Amino acid sequence: MFTIGDFARHGRVSVRMLRHYDATGLLRPAHVDPTTGYRYYTAAQLARLNRVIALKDLGFTLQKVQAILDEKVTTEELRAMLRLRHAELEATMTAAAARLTQVEARLRSIESEGQMPSNDVVLKSLPSVRLAELTAVAPDFDTIGPVVEPLYGELFRRLEAAGIAPSGPGVAYYEDAQDGGILIHAGVEVSVPLSDHDGLQIVDLPPVEQAATVMHRGSMETVLPTVQTLGRWIDANGYRSVGHPREINLECPDNHGEWVTELQEPVNKA
Repeated sequence: MFTIGDFARHGRVSVRMLRHYDATGLLRPAHVDPTTGYRYYTAAQLARLNRVIALKDLGFTLQKVQAILDEKVTTEELRAMLRLRHAELEATMTAAAARLTQVEARLRSIESEGQMPSNDVVLKSLPSVRLAELTAVAPDFDTIGPVVEPLYGELFRRLEAAGIAPSGPGVAYYEDAQDGGILIHAGVEVSVPLSDHDGLQIVDLPPVEQAATVMHRGSMETVLPTVQTLGRWIDANGYRSVGHPREINLECPDNHGEWVTELQEPVNKA
């Protein structure tokens, strides 16, 4: 048997934590000396300790840990539970990282207030463009990314199944959804007749006489300062927005930080 100190060392936990587990009934010592009160543990109890620590580190409360272990779940059942919890925590971390990126972008916008836009905004006309597109609704602009990326994945899968090759870059644009969310149009330029292909909608975006455009370099999660730069330029130069802005995906390598996207906003003189 191990003393509580030796068992703690082998289990990589504190003596204080083992005493707490004993007090709550989560992990009782194998033997307690009736004279000295010293606690002793066996090597076999490391298995239960490992399960306690793994479940606790994955966010389960001690009460839930005890309930799980007292039900005597099998190793396979426990492994499945841990994998599920692991996936949930990974999703939470991914969402938190995306939110942090958006907060940093908002901070950069705040820091640039009162400064003249440094991006090169260009006025130009936009030709008509034919798109194969899919649509979906996001609750708000902060959640567009997790919606639009799989939407494009499905779009290109259906294009391949229909034997349609893109003839130009991807084009995304947004509208207000009826339920208050954001209706996302994820499209790509094609040269096919106006008809449905395997659930794809083929649409023609009309030409635009005049649009204010600017290049954004980097992930779309960091696009906010560029969007607001364009908005400030439109206001400062006496224009107003008159249509749905478009995002033209000019370069989309695997590294999102190297993306190049042209933001296009139809305008006319106010």
